[in-house]
Amino acid sequence: MSKQIQFTKTGSPDVLQIVDVQIPAPKSGEVQIQMHALGLNRAEMMYREGAYVIDSVFPATLGYAGAGVVVAVGDDAGEFQIGDKVSV
Repeated sequence: MSKQIQFTKTGSPDVLQIVDVQIPAPKSGEVQIQMHALGLNRAEMMYREGAYVIDSVFPATLGYAGAGVVVAVGDDAGEFQIGDKVSV
């Protein structure tokens, strides 16, 4: 299990919840990253508030930029290896 920030309605930071989620194995061309740090920016705040240029699709998540370590590698994922430090 892993932790994920989700919200099921738009609003203030009070709508954010930390939930347990099952992470599937990476598909072809994908890697799985254990995140060590993530950043939340103004666009994500607007997305949470329902003021972004696209509507929120629930359950919605935040945290699209961050840094961590590759912990699993799918087929055809390029030169990534388990243990690589990455940023997204």
